[in-house]
Amino acid sequence: MVGKQGRVTGRIGPGLVGEVMIPVRGGVEAFYAHPTVADEEIPVGTIVVVVEYFPPRTVYVARALA
Repeated sequence: MVGKQGRVTGRIGPGLVGEVMIPVRGGVEAFYAHPTVADEEIPVGTIVVVVEYFPPRTVYVARALA
């Protein structure tokens, strides 16, 4: 999971549990998402990269560079 890219489908921010869609196992699945930088907000539609993964469905993400 770490290093995979996904798209934000539910706003991520301080005090919020956002949602990202990440391609896995030949499909796309939803994961609960938190920002790696505590006070960062990431809007819907942003491409992010998974920095940490906590099974079964929680990821910490950062904005993708490209």
